[in-house]
Formats: sequence, C-alpha cells, structure tokens
Amino acid sequence: MTVKEELELIVKAADDKRAEEIVVLDMEGISPVADYFVICHGNSEKQVQAIAREIKDVAGEHELPLHKFEGMDSARWVLADLENVVVHIFHRDDRDYYNLEKLWADAPHVEVEVG
Repeated sequence: MTVKEELELIVKAADDKRAEEIVVLDMEGISPVADYFVICHGNSEKQVQAIAREIKDVAGEHELPLHKFEGMDSARWVLADLENVVVHIFHRDDRDYYNLEKLWADAPHVEVEVG
C-alpha cells in the first residue's frame, strides 16, 4: 500500500465518524516525524474517542503500523502515530489553542477525496 493510499484510508476513517475541518499537511522535507499530518476535531469527548477508535480499527484492519496512540482518556487531543501519517484529533475547544496549522504554516495543504 502506498503512503497516499494510507492517507486516504485514515482521512476516510475520520470522515466516517464526522470529524470536523479535516486538514492534511504535507510534511515531507519539513518534519522527520512523518510524511503527512492529519488534523481534525470532534465536538465532544465521545466524538473525539469515536474518531480515534475508527482510525485505530482501520489501521489494524489494513496492518498499518501504530507506533503511538495516546490521549484517549481525556479525549482533548488524541495522537495516533502511524509512521507515515500522524493524526491529531482535537476536541473543538482545544484545536484553536494549539493551532498546529499555524505552527506548521510552511507545510503545503493536501486535498484528499473521501467518497
């Protein structure tokens, strides 16, 4: 599976649980951590957890590596490190505070179709 296909699976999983304002940043050449960052938010702790669980389940189904998965207890910022793609799932109230899009403003945005 290509990195683009992994990215599409992850974005679709987030979208399936109604993640809001999904942003994909191309981190290649900018960060050694991953090729892509996916940033999104849920409107409640339960929705943040549902989005995170769906991403974890999809990763397992497709045998994608899951190196780190943390933040589920508080569900304010869940981080899922899938090697090539790092997913940041925020609670709506915390996304603006951390403002990762501004922090990584030099990273190009990538459009991913979820259909």
